[in-house]
Amino acid sequence: METLEQIFVTFANYAWGTPMLVLLVGGGVIFLIFSRFMPYRNFRHGIEVLSGKYEDPTAPGDINHFQALSSTLAATVGMGNISGVAIALGVGGPGAIFWMWITALVGMATKYFTCTLSIMYRGKDSSGKIQGGPMYYIVEGLGPKWKPLAMFFSLAGLIGCTPMFQSNQLTQIIRDTVLAENGWLGYDVMLLADTAMTETGFRLSDIIVGLLLVGLVSLVIFGGIKRIGNVASRLVPLMVAVYILTVVYIIINNISDLPQYFWLIVSDAFKGEYASGEAAFGGALGFMISQGIRRGAFSNEAGIGTEAMAHGAAKTREPVREGLVGMLEPAIDTLLVCSMTAMALLMTGAWTDSSVDGITMTATAFQTGIPAIGLYLLLICVFIFSVTTMFTYSYYGSKCLNFLAGANRAHYYNYFYIFSIFIGSITTIDMVVNLVDGMFAMMAIPTVISTLLLAPRVMEATRDYFERKKKGEFDQI
Repeated sequence: METLEQIFVTFANYAWGTPMLVLLVGGGVIFLIFSRFMPYRNFRHGIEVLSGKYEDPTAPGDINHFQALSSTLAATVGMGNISGVAIALGVGGPGAIFWMWITALVGMATKYFTCTLSIMYRGKDSSGKIQGGPMYYIVEGLGPKWKPLAMFFSLAGLIGCTPMFQSNQLTQIIRDTVLAENGWLGYDVMLLADTAMTETGFRLSDIIVGLLLVGLVSLVIFGGIKRIGNVASRLVPLMVAVYILTVVYIIINNISDLPQYFWLIVSDAFKGEYASGEAAFGGALGFMISQGIRRGAFSNEAGIGTEAMAHGAAKTREPVREGLVGMLEPAIDTLLVCSMTAMALLMTGAWTDSSVDGITMTATAFQTGIPAIGLYLLLICVFIFSVTTMFTYSYYGSKCLNFLAGANRAHYYNYFYIFSIFIGSITTIDMVVNLVDGMFAMMAIPTVISTLLLAPRVMEATRDYFERKKKGEFDQI
């Protein structure tokens, strides 16, 4: 187990080395400059599209703009915002949060391009159904000779789109709080915090929680994207509201410390003083930057390609509109939710407790910030965040298998998917995080490269769209 874990750690560290950081962040900067900051200048129009003002029920696709955004937020606004931020702080220090912000700022432009392409170059699967996503816009936009790149994306997506991180962290907080608090484990959880094994084998509590999650998620994912979209559009706004209100309470109670910790994030971003390791390139500072970008990419998924798969199912004939909706996600996910989590962890001092990590660190912050009910509010949020993320990721993975093996075999992915939920529940956080991180990096390679090559076509469509909008062609819709 330890050897396999070290293999995954080494794989993730090299996958997220300097070349990947340059590709992901550098690519986002290129999109931002190439678009002349268009995503920021049309933020309001993106909200108008999201509100349904330009809805066309006769357009091809399966879900509306709001459901597409909700489905992707169900995947991005999740454990990456709660435990992912804690991991970034724990191993990278406060400066890692700054680099998470950078991924969001440039990620808005990246998502505009990838989500626009997901509609511009939708393809058809073996059953003749319209599909969208990087694998399809690579083939449809760049041509059949680029299919190996699309296949590489899909192969990485089979593992990268598993919900092991979500099931691992949900199991951890249930084990370390609810079960441990009531003495139902039969052993001291603190003595076994760093291992998924006891002397008698895997923890019985982890096995039970894993099986319960398998049953719950199965009820939804076998219903397809329409059911996922319906469930997500109801749960996502609720979970964001509850979580934000809870964190706002902690921040307000410590509001005098806000400038201090904001400056700590910014100043440490170029020092890496609190980083707990060293990257293959760049020492402690490089390690901190790598951790911030990795956690930011895991949180908002800009440039990874998952967002394009969900938005490719939207009902619309206007690719630019889906790009405008997609660009909203990093602002909501990372700039808002992740920043608030970071402030709660910093203000309560939970990030300095070396005995806790991941979701348990966040639980400590909530217990400290709201002693009476903080932990229970977090439990509710964690449950909804992680489960809705699990709902959405199954759709991503099945689309990857659909592309590789055909529509008649796509449903087989769901069986592998629910098995991975169980595996994530009983294994260590280091194995899960590094395996998924590494596969996310592999998915980003074909996504960003193909998007850079197709960027001129996106800008051509953008100019055409806004010229028609200026002429008032959409006013009667």
